[in-house]
Amino acid sequence: MAHELAQLVSSLKENEVLEIVQKKLAEGVDPLEILAEAREGLKIVGEKFSCGDYFIPDLVFSGEIVKSVTKLVKPYLKGKGGEGPRRGKVVIGTVKGDIHDIGKNMVVFLLDTSGYEVLDLGIDVPVEKFVQAVKETGSKIVGLSGFLTLAFDSMKETIESIKKAGLRDKVKIMIGGGQIDEQVKVYTGADAYGADAMAAVKLAQQWTGGQP
Repeated sequence: MAHELAQLVSSLKENEVLEIVQKKLAEGVDPLEILAEAREGLKIVGEKFSCGDYFIPDLVFSGEIVKSVTKLVKPYLKGKGGEGPRRGKVVIGTVKGDIHDIGKNMVVFLLDTSGYEVLDLGIDVPVEKFVQAVKETGSKIVGLSGFLTLAFDSMKETIESIKKAGLRDKVKIMIGGGQIDEQVKVYTGADAYGADAMAAVKLAQQWTGGQP
């Protein structure tokens, strides 16, 4: 059955997923192909979440399943570049003045399991730290998180500082948080905003050509 692994991941069938992965590995299936199919299942979970069929615990569980798949596959990836080619680098953090991190942590988790190399700067992150991180990592994507309304100004300042550093045209910036909307996106100067963690993953995929 084509894409059986992806369907099992999307159905949250952990035991069946691990069994089929072990079988595929024993049969000599390309480990990168296995990872790609597992992540396709994660994408389906995201679509179900967006439709209201799945909830946050389902997102977390699906991510854990994919992590287990990665753990099984990893020994077979020697000579193939660690855990396979990463889709890109992302710098993310909760902006200065805000210490909320539940949403940010979810985004970090899902970006990681979706194949991105993520640098999590933590909470209450100064503007300069974001700028320095972009310079040092060469990341093409920046994620600014904030739950409080006071975070809006911090986001705006951070984006302006990235622009002053001559880096604005080199990165795509997404913002997210409980009260973020299109108006806040325009005010801060961000490229896009995500209503939830899967929206952030979809934006990253669009920007890196990983998935439609």
